[in-house]
Amino acid sequence: MIFNRLRNRFLTMNMVIISIIMLVAFGSIYTITYQNTRHDIDMELGRVSDFFHQGGPGQGGPGGKKQSDTSGLESSAQSGDGGSPHMDGAAGVSGGSSGDGSGGSLGSSGGGLKTQTGGGGRGMNPPPERSVSFALRTDAEWNLLAKDSRFDMDDEFYELAKERAVANPVENGRFTLDGTDWAYSTQRTAEGYSIVYLDVTAQQKILTTMIYTFSLVALVMLAVIYFVSRYFAGRSIAPVREAFDKQKRFIADASHELKTPLAVINTNADVLLANSDDTISAQAKWLHRIKSETERMKTLTNDLLYLTEMEDARDRVLQVPFNLSEAVESVILTMEAVIYEKDLEFSYEIQPGLTTVGSSQQIRQVVMILLDNAVKYTSQKGSINVELMKQHNHIQLKVSNTGEGIPPEHLEKIFDRFYRVDASRSRSGGGYGLGLAIARSIVEQHGGRIWAKSEPGSSTAFYFLVPSVF
Repeated sequence: MIFNRLRNRFLTMNMVIISIIMLVAFGSIYTITYQNTRHDIDMELGRVSDFFHQGGPGQGGPGGKKQSDTSGLESSAQSGDGGSPHMDGAAGVSGGSSGDGSGGSLGSSGGGLKTQTGGGGRGMNPPPERSVSFALRTDAEWNLLAKDSRFDMDDEFYELAKERAVANPVENGRFTLDGTDWAYSTQRTAEGYSIVYLDVTAQQKILTTMIYTFSLVALVMLAVIYFVSRYFAGRSIAPVREAFDKQKRFIADASHELKTPLAVINTNADVLLANSDDTISAQAKWLHRIKSETERMKTLTNDLLYLTEMEDARDRVLQVPFNLSEAVESVILTMEAVIYEKDLEFSYEIQPGLTTVGSSQQIRQVVMILLDNAVKYTSQKGSINVELMKQHNHIQLKVSNTGEGIPPEHLEKIFDRFYRVDASRSRSGGGYGLGLAIARSIVEQHGGRIWAKSEPGSSTAFYFLVPSVF
């Protein structure tokens, strides 16, 4: 179905546009967050590196000495008077001062590398309290000399961490080891290299969580947007579908209406050709029938063209104030003789001086259509009444007549093109079912509305309402 394809195309285009917008928005947010996280990691790694390189444990800071121990690093502080060891929780390194202000000493033990700092270590800035960090020192051949760490980790872990840095000895690098994300910084020293490591798992987890969150939010939003877009796509296409259906009915009805007079003309032409020896006077009956049907076709095509022109010019109505009361009275004077000729009772009540804006000629045509309808469908010895009154800020015209009336199920359809309550009476009445459609189009063009009320078997009344000009 063409409308299903149109709806799906609209839906697909809408989903693609929204997906691109969401992708750009989420990508921008992620990029900004990623850059900020990287900057924070680099800043923190720099602070940790400064701590280890500028007098931190195991690096021979002010007043301190250093020695190698490849089995591990254990920080402890010893005092000359038997003072207790003191652990620095930020760096994971023990720092202490002796009673006589002596410098620190570095000694090896089976479990790690012991570091003792003198009073010069007090002025150092420790790394961030929540950072998990350690440092490795190697010689020029990347052989491990010492480890500065407050954690008991396997020698294999340190070797693997060193190998990752050796594989890419940069100032700021990243790697993942045993499910933990590490940032590291490599610097040259007099002995060889110093590598500082910082655990950045939490920061990386934030980025990973953001990706998962964005993905979940995007899926939920796309699902919601899909159903909402599908609903509104259907509603947007509904007027197009309705217009298309009306056009199909219009073409079918117009073809049907044209078929009958064409058939009559063709039949009468065949009769003329079959009696070609007869005089024109003898063939006058057939010629009159052809003429009559030609006139009917002319009326039909003129009405169709008029409807089309009115719809195209809906926004170009000439807005001119005119006296509606006088316009209605002029139509009544024209139709009065026809009404009395049919022996119908006729009464009217016109409130004088009522003014509206628009086309006087078109409004006259509406009144003429309603009166002509009333004359056609009024019962014998029946009556017709016309009333024109002001209703608040509007002017209302009522044209009523006695007669068979209109069944309720037809009241909403009688203003459609080619619609007739009794199709069998159309040709005898001379109408094509376009009069009320033209009337509705004109009234709506003037910012008003038209409707009908009927009591079957009793009476029918047509109303139209247009804005009033004070």
